[in-house]
Amino acid sequence: MPDRDHTSPSAPERIAQDIRNDIESGRLRDGERLKTTRQLADEYRASQRTITDAMEILAKDGYITAKDRSGRFVTTPTELGRTLSSPMRPVRPRIVRVGGFPGSGKSEFARTLARLTNWAILDKDTIARPLIEPALEDLGRSVNDRDSAIYFDRIRPREYDALAAVIEENVECGNSVIATAPYIREFNNQAWLDKAVASAETNDAIPMFVWVQCSIDTMHMYLKKRGAGRDAHKLAHWDEYVANLDLDFRPRTEHVLIDNDPGSEPLKTQAKRLVDSFRSESR
Repeated sequence: MPDRDHTSPSAPERIAQDIRNDIESGRLRDGERLKTTRQLADEYRASQRTITDAMEILAKDGYITAKDRSGRFVTTPTELGRTLSSPMRPVRPRIVRVGGFPGSGKSEFARTLARLTNWAILDKDTIARPLIEPALEDLGRSVNDRDSAIYFDRIRPREYDALAAVIEENVECGNSVIATAPYIREFNNQAWLDKAVASAETNDAIPMFVWVQCSIDTMHMYLKKRGAGRDAHKLAHWDEYVANLDLDFRPRTEHVLIDNDPGSEPLKTQAKRLVDSFRSESR
């Protein structure tokens, strides 16, 4: 488990890390043209010099290349571009739950792991948003509400119920799944964790819990960049929000810790190590 380093990474390092994660998770594909320096500067709310420095980091690591008068293009390193030619299907399906604070990179890690294994990826927001947004409106709340007592008491539990049901249906068919959600309350609730383990064992599946961590600055950059309405309250009250975050939080069970800060190993490398552990355990 890596030691936590609270040293704040530079802006170019954070931006390079974010773009690297988009490449490894498949959001940016091999050969795809990147946005211009000016466009990226607007997106990240950074100077063009900062973007240029970030591009130099990515080029040095082999993630992008520049072509005269054509711009910059994704050039996924060969060893990172390899995926399994057929789905990895263990005898006992696995349930990999990936949690982390908003903006930590949990979705990027889950997508990266899914690309390596060809397992189903189940994202709480993707599954529940089309249903919970109308429900919030019916309750007189904004569709972006993720902070009120009404959301936490009436809506949030239903989101996690829906995610759990989709997980179980896949596992009953023998399919391994990668489920991503903040899981902050759940990973801190021993009764919930025990129930999750018992449910997996009932379906002859192997549960695993993953926590993705990163610095406050990295989270802030990511939330600003994605510009989702559900993050508006956090960003508008950032200091108050941060004051209530416990960066040393860890799940109250055996888990895998993933570091998503500049200077850490690429998410693809950390995901590949996890996949290798699956293979070794199944022998």
